[in-house]
Amino acid sequence: MLGVIVRRLALLPLILLGVATLTFVIVAISPFDPIRAYVGAETPISAEGREEIARAWGLDQSEPERMIRWAGRLLQGDLGHSTMLEGRPVSEALLERAGPTLVLIGTSLALVLVGGLIAGVLAAAFRDSWFDWLVRSVSHFNIAAPSFWVALMALYIFSVQLNWLPAAGTTDLRGEGGTGIDLKHLILPAVTLAITQQAWFTMYIRNTLLEVMREDYVQYATAQGIGRTALLLRHALPNALIPFVTLIGVNMGEIIGGSILIETVFAWPGLGTLTRDAALSADLPLLIAITIIGAFFVIMGNLFADVSYRVLDPRIRETGA
Repeated sequence: MLGVIVRRLALLPLILLGVATLTFVIVAISPFDPIRAYVGAETPISAEGREEIARAWGLDQSEPERMIRWAGRLLQGDLGHSTMLEGRPVSEALLERAGPTLVLIGTSLALVLVGGLIAGVLAAAFRDSWFDWLVRSVSHFNIAAPSFWVALMALYIFSVQLNWLPAAGTTDLRGEGGTGIDLKHLILPAVTLAITQQAWFTMYIRNTLLEVMREDYVQYATAQGIGRTALLLRHALPNALIPFVTLIGVNMGEIIGGSILIETVFAWPGLGTLTRDAALSADLPLLIAITIIGAFFVIMGNLFADVSYRVLDPRIRETGA
């Protein structure tokens, strides 16, 4: 297990460097003009003005030169300065936006795990019943439906039509506080993000439980007169949870990607909306920093999945897989 961790961490800098290089290439070939985004689409600018802005932001250099300079600053702990945010340090912008995103993803992940586990277990327990049919139908619909469409429908129904929940932001700016995260503002984006991700977990638990219930030791326990509920919860579920834990880490990338769309729809001031704005402004330092952070969490999620699998299943440790 220690060898797996060391190998993965040793490859981490190379993977992040590859992600940064790919981001440089994508921005370089994108049609967005960072200078035009900086001054505004309707603001006239002379050739001299463009040259001055390009020199100020280092945009007059080639992409390889800019990347080498960025890598040198990164080794010194400097993520650069954002062109979109008027030269503000990228690290400050990331720290400011990280809190709302972590709250949103953490809450959604908790809802996904609890809701997916309960729905999957009940669907397996009442296989081929109306409840099982309902769970499978809703899960298949959620898998097929685009995340942004689900978010827009939730916004239209619960905010516009029913007026039960606020439509955007983390708090009511008209209040005295003006900052922080209110529960009423968190419910709709967190539940929507959970709904768009829960189908995979629900169906995985259901199908894995049904497979485990066919195992010989479960059939033997059934022959001994053990009830179906005890079989499901005491014998089948613990074995089904082993691959379920690894699924959390494997799907970390989808959860992070889904949060960008959800934050955009609900105007959630987190890293998702910051990523969108940085992409539209071709803000290279900010884009690279956000992309590297996302890649880091995806890699660590996969590492967590591998390590937890070896901890929970002794057979993996014994074979050295």
